[in-house]
Amino acid sequence: MKITDLTVTLFAWDDLPARQFGRHTGRMAGGRSDLGLVTIATDAGVEGHAFLGSSSRGANLDAGLLIKYLKPLLIGEDPLNRERLFQAMWPRNRNATARCIGAVDVALWDLGGKIAGLPIHRMLGSVRDAVPAYASSEVLPSKEAYAEEALRIKAAGFHAYKMHPPTVWQTDIEICQHVRKAVGDGYRLMLDSTWSYNYVEALRVGRALEALDFYWYEDPLDADDITNYVKLRQKLDIPILATEHSPGGFQAFAPWVTLQATDFLRGDVAVKGGITALLKIAHLAEAFHMNLEVHHGGNSLNNVANLHVIQAIANSEYFEVLLPDATQKCGLAEDLTVDRNGMVRVPEGPGLGAKIDFELIKKKQTAVLS
Repeated sequence: MKITDLTVTLFAWDDLPARQFGRHTGRMAGGRSDLGLVTIATDAGVEGHAFLGSSSRGANLDAGLLIKYLKPLLIGEDPLNRERLFQAMWPRNRNATARCIGAVDVALWDLGGKIAGLPIHRMLGSVRDAVPAYASSEVLPSKEAYAEEALRIKAAGFHAYKMHPPTVWQTDIEICQHVRKAVGDGYRLMLDSTWSYNYVEALRVGRALEALDFYWYEDPLDADDITNYVKLRQKLDIPILATEHSPGGFQAFAPWVTLQATDFLRGDVAVKGGITALLKIAHLAEAFHMNLEVHHGGNSLNNVANLHVIQAIANSEYFEVLLPDATQKCGLAEDLTVDRNGMVRVPEGPGLGAKIDFELIKKKQTAVLS
């Protein structure tokens, strides 16, 4: 079997609300983004699919790079040689971006699962059939708004609630105190500070979170500030979750582990380069008895791919649902849902198993790159 073609079909993701998730995003205007349906075709008539892009980063920014730099590496190759193709693609990350590599890799795994007649998580070796979900806020206007959302999320059965705060350290502490009082002592809370504090601010917030019994403290410092992460972890007892956007690929996690700069590793199929890359990170973490906590994938099909990985590794605890949930979904006829017990499951069809809404994509199509 050989790969005969690779295309990216751009389609409009309309009616997005204005939103913010931290200082790094700023206030994003509402309106439209673009998603890309990546399709890998073979001479056997089997196709693999993935989505490129997110609500905050349109696929139009990356689709041309994918076609220019990655497509020539794939044409004529055996699609089942995923590791070989990953090794060929990764050196192109300087031009094609990890998001492009991730989309191609996810499509290759989808194709491989269809050929095998198995869901991806079963190809990897499943360890569970459902994953507990936590909800992750956008930046909200007041401490009362965070508390109201936390109570709603708790009542819906989610296993935990994570806040993206305004990133003013004194205000952030006040919000965390207010939410803890609202939900009570038994419910799990996390804070994602989105790389917004200096070391002293991060230490002060971390000590406040310890007093409030928060479950983890995510990305308080700049993504590349490994020196101060080491210092911060030595001072705090609360687990630190870093490396979501730490520079570099799989190998760049080594100093974070050996210098003991973080308690968990972090990533998803988009920002780290696909299912193949995420598995490498999970296995590295497992060797050091650490968890890999998987970040929201940015689009519906990436989240399905993320969930396949989580169901196939023992060292990951949660699936992240980014709020507002409905505005994070596009392009699938049936999207992932969280049940009353706060659990989420992947579809059991071959490959990704997801039902792509091809009619919607055709209706919203803006361009085809090949």
